[in-house]
Amino acid sequence: MPTPRNMAGTVFVAGALGLTLTALAYPAMLGVQTTSGSPDRVIANTRYGPLTEADRDFVVKVRAAGLWEYPLGEIALKKGSSPEMKEAGRHLIVGHAGLDAMCRKIAPELGIALPNQASPQQQQFVATSAAQNGKQFDVTAANIMRVTHGQIFPTIAKIRGTTKNTLVRQLADLANDTVLDHITMMEKTGVINFDQVLFQETTPPKLPKDQLTPPPPQAGEPMVVLTPRPDLNVNTATPAPGPTVG
Repeated sequence: MPTPRNMAGTVFVAGALGLTLTALAYPAMLGVQTTSGSPDRVIANTRYGPLTEADRDFVVKVRAAGLWEYPLGEIALKKGSSPEMKEAGRHLIVGHAGLDAMCRKIAPELGIALPNQASPQQQQFVATSAAQNGKQFDVTAANIMRVTHGQIFPTIAKIRGTTKNTLVRQLADLANDTVLDHITMMEKTGVINFDQVLFQETTPPKLPKDQLTPPPPQAGEPMVVLTPRPDLNVNTATPAPGPTVG
């Protein structure tokens, strides 16, 4: 297990590269020219129930998460130094392909514009992980992913508990299972520094909004599709069990 001293120079490279581990904590306002900044404000009345700012932002966050975590899963299949890390990569790919399919299905019904690129910060997460090799890749990627998944968990619970929109509720159900599965898989790698992770989860540095928001899609731009991978034979809808005792 890496020590906090080692981790400071490897995974948590915010000082050197200008990163934070808050990939999913941004206010995405795609498709809207002005906003009141009120998460509870109803921006559309749909046949699936009212859509609030928070509902719309959640759909965009889930889509953006897949645009960097899916590629990172593919990298993990190639660069992971342990069977556990490679298996975590499979779960990232399959889980986000499923979430992406649901986002692309419900977005037109709700009038939500989806991004085709992750935010600059999220893209840097991928670049930072991809620059590592061997065990260091495992440590870097797994800890970044553990922080970001831990941060989005409360958001999922809040959306699930408050939304009046049935489609957003369905997405929250799937996101809850998928994120819990991914957290479990990251912990199974055995390289998580929990002290550092919990600190990053609860005291994230602030970055400019342009670093945290995915760019809006361009007119006529084809939508990026995260390819389903049934060949990987992974089920992320039901969280993977942890180790048994005894």
